[in-house]
Amino acid sequence: MTARVIHLLRHGPPERPGLLLGHTDVPALNPDCPQMRDRARRVTVDRVVASDLARCAVQAGHLARNLGVPLTLDRRWRELDFGAWDGMAPESLDPPALSRFWDDPERHAPPGGERWSDLRTRIGAALAALETRTLVVTHAGAMRAAISVLTGLDARGVWAFDLPYRAMLSLHIWPGPPMTGQIVGLATGEAR
Repeated sequence: MTARVIHLLRHGPPERPGLLLGHTDVPALNPDCPQMRDRARRVTVDRVVASDLARCAVQAGHLARNLGVPLTLDRRWRELDFGAWDGMAPESLDPPALSRFWDDPERHAPPGGERWSDLRTRIGAALAALETRTLVVTHAGAMRAAISVLTGLDARGVWAFDLPYRAMLSLHIWPGPPMTGQIVGLATGEAR
């Protein structure tokens, strides 16, 4: 049985860090991030897939050109949709409501936003569509959802993973239901 090898790379710092940037489309500070380029050079990939949001798509375009592989944008790799909270500073939100969300994002999704199970379903479908040797440029929430889909960890379990900007996870995914995976490496970025 052969595993697919998938690398998940979190985008670099956005122009507006510290906000709940779910589907809010803001660019990255550095479109051609050297740390991301260095991480991408350490793995062998046949293509790059990225969230269609600018903070991922532009950096992924640079990586794909540098690696000489095709780029595909896939909106399924977007961050969790924070609904009415999208683009807001956490400290500007109602503290009890935000606390309930962090404690249980399934039962206490942001107003008008996405539930944890919806994100997991979306990311599960995106994972199933990937071929081996793919680099995915995405968001921390999407990366945590991928870990959850592959390992069965709940939201609380995957929130324990520190995934700073430019962090990369290398995953081996074995075929067959249910999808199972193993995290074989983690390269972290600089502190947020």
